[in-house]
Amino acid sequence: MTRRRTAFSIAAVLAAVLAFTPAGGAVASESGAGAPESDMIGELRQVAAAHEDTLLDLARDNGLGYVEMIAANRGIDPWMPGESTAVVLPTAHILPDAERQGLVVNLGEHRLYYFGPPGSEPVTFPLGVGREGWGTPLGTTEIVRKKERPTWYPPESIRAEKPHLPKVVPPGPSNPLGSHALYFGWPKYLIHGTNMPWGVGRRVSHGCIRLYPEDIERLFEIVPIGTPVAVIDQPIKIGWFDGELYVEAHPDAAQADELESTGRITSADADSHADALYRIKTRAGPAQDRLDWSLIRKALEERSGVPVRVTADRLASSD
Repeated sequence: MTRRRTAFSIAAVLAAVLAFTPAGGAVASESGAGAPESDMIGELRQVAAAHEDTLLDLARDNGLGYVEMIAANRGIDPWMPGESTAVVLPTAHILPDAERQGLVVNLGEHRLYYFGPPGSEPVTFPLGVGREGWGTPLGTTEIVRKKERPTWYPPESIRAEKPHLPKVVPPGPSNPLGSHALYFGWPKYLIHGTNMPWGVGRRVSHGCIRLYPEDIERLFEIVPIGTPVAVIDQPIKIGWFDGELYVEAHPDAAQADELESTGRITSADADSHADALYRIKTRAGPAQDRLDWSLIRKALEERSGVPVRVTADRLASSD
């Protein structure tokens, strides 16, 4: 699936991001000065689209989902980006505000994080989540079972919606669970592959969590039975990197649906903004005097999904 791409320099990436995110993006390292550990993994990248590319192709090639790709590339035609068009890859991620152990499923950004044994680097994958009326529950559970070539037993609620479905769907290309499945302690909820990979990074499932076929194979190998699972909903994340505070704001559920249908975000949740402003101020701590509130508000409005630096440079001391 992965194809060779022409990588741009970070300077070129930042120039592109500045067009829609005034503070630019960040490149992560293993630790951040001024914080006990870095809150960011990965790095922001950019590629030149080939003639045959779509944003869906580029998303899958680079471990991204559809909504996060179109959010970071507003104004680019997702089906025909055009030969040599510079496409931002939002592959820098602030870690969610959750205990860093086991699996953390963040519905708010359509992304999963796996925190393995001590000393190992976090691993992250894009995911498809439940659509309106079929939401995945929030809370904590664990992986209780793993199955290669799973059989699907469509619940009655789905068969009522799709009466043509059989009661049992055996393993194979017609099985929507794909090649591997990890089952939660919650009945009827699981992480699985898919025979419809273009649904990854979108709100299209009946409540289960779907990954690209290549990603579920890797996750299946590294996640043991008994792994704790936390399902959270954090479209707005805040974290430290290299002594600076960053905000990463993703479209909420309603905004993601609007972005898919219109390519724009016009809706705004004043309550979520107020909560985010409070959390940013609290997380900044002694660095509150360096917060740039105009950049913060712009990041919360644009919802690009790209980490935005929101602390200003320290003033140089004078003799």
